Amino acid sequence: MDKGACFDMKELILGGARSGKSALAERLAAESGLAVTYIATATAGDEEMARRIAHHRERRPAGWELREEPLRLAAALKDAAAPDRCLLVDCLTLWLNNVIADEALFLRERAALLAILPALPGRVILVSNEVGMGIVPLGELTRRYCDEAGRLNQELAQACNRVTLVTAGLPLMLKGSLL
Repeated sequence: MDKGACFDMKELILGGARSGKSALAERLAAESGLAVTYIATATAGDEEMARRIAHHRERRPAGWELREEPLRLAAALKDAAAPDRCLLVDCLTLWLNNVIADEALFLRERAALLAILPALPGRVILVSNEVGMGIVPLGELTRRYCDEAGRLNQELAQACNRVTLVTAGLPLMLKGSLL
């Protein structure tokens, strides 16, 4: 797509761990022809997560703007969105992990995200884990996390023009069509 062909597009890319969802999102952002802002939600709480973050950082094009926002995602989206820009959020389930322990923060930020998404100009690509295809977790907090991730993914899927499920690096279009 060339820069002159910009339009508002919201896309949700779902998949399991190491499914290829981030690589697909990055490819689509690069192919958009738009300036890209990568909104990273991860925090490096341990060495393994720091390595994961470094891996993502190394494969991103140098020209992409980076914003790290682990909590106030809606505000970051609103601030960065523009008709000639592609926003790539990676990833919503890490963001959920960051806000879910504080009930008031979680409810406020979730509502803000769902409210702002339809009004954002330009292209928005959201990456999220599909966590509901495995076993039911044993702990209460883990079950709540899985439930809230599933609910969030459902609501975002309704708000997006296109929804893609990625498995083994292969995209399956669930909603919408290829550009």
